[in-house]
Amino acid sequence: MSKRICTGFILICLLLTMPACAVGAGQPAAGNVEKISNQTDGFTDVPSDAWYAGAVQYCRENGLMAGTSDTTFAPEATLTRAMLVTILWRQAEKPVVNYLMQFSDVPEGQWYSEAVRWAASETLVAGYGDGRFGTNDPITQEQLDLIFQRYTDRPVTDGIPSFDGSSKPVTRAQAAAAVMHYARLSQQGTTAGKVLVAYFSWSGNGQQMARWISEETGGELFRIVPSESYGEDFNTCADRAKDELDNGIRPELSEHIDADTMAQYDVVYLGFPVWWYDLPMPVWTFLEEYDLSGKTVIPFFSHNGSSNGANSVNRVAELAEGATVLTDRALSLRGSNVADSETEVKDWAKEFSR
Repeated sequence: MSKRICTGFILICLLLTMPACAVGAGQPAAGNVEKISNQTDGFTDVPSDAWYAGAVQYCRENGLMAGTSDTTFAPEATLTRAMLVTILWRQAEKPVVNYLMQFSDVPEGQWYSEAVRWAASETLVAGYGDGRFGTNDPITQEQLDLIFQRYTDRPVTDGIPSFDGSSKPVTRAQAAAAVMHYARLSQQGTTAGKVLVAYFSWSGNGQQMARWISEETGGELFRIVPSESYGEDFNTCADRAKDELDNGIRPELSEHIDADTMAQYDVVYLGFPVWWYDLPMPVWTFLEEYDLSGKTVIPFFSHNGSSNGANSVNRVAELAEGATVLTDRALSLRGSNVADSETEVKDWAKEFSR
């Protein structure tokens, strides 16, 4: 993740030097113990169809939030100051510092002790002045909303269920969603702005890759669809694809992006299969339809043997006039391996957000 995320959370912590009186400061908040777990099969209290399931998975996979046990995440428990500082510390890659803490409520050896030590040594977070750090004090929705608004004008908490910016405590599920939203918005900023993930897919490989890239970058998906389907028969599809390539036929597309919307994107991930050692003709149509000058275009493709993309990647550079096409950083996957390549795809996409 980008170091800019840490900077943003530093601002959050600087504002959290007063207890949340409206929710009983000084009293232990529910779920106030976070345990680093080795579990990989998910949490028993996070249903796969829960609105926060994706956010919990994102925070766990990126090492930002762990469970309260090996099997539980406690989504309805409140986020405490100790938890927030620990998120910061983990994002900073868990630095070890030599600093004498004097907070009466931060004993040695707790899961948050080194995070508080680091934050205090960097003068990122202050105590209350009475010798306490306030490890178990919860954060209110109002506080979290205000903090994010002061750092960014992007809608970090918009759309989070039951989040109305009131004095109610923030739940861990809501915090996970806010952390994920903020991280992804920040990642978009480090890749030069708004992100589009455009793709042409016949077998489904390109669609799966595009979805993983969208999940990692927060980019908006757009499927390149020809008005006339290629059908499901491989030979029929292959014959038509070769005829179009040989004769320079650009098939019409059924969906389009208006010029004003396209102008807002700074980064375009472009996905496709390699057909006849070249770019499928619907992608030619797409690239010739839009003004991509000044944008960064990042290709990704599936293949059945042309691991270097044959002519396809260079063709993107040829057709995307005025764009910066990262030909040497294109992602190449054999079609038969795509289904098992989620981690590889997301790690690749993450590289452009650092």
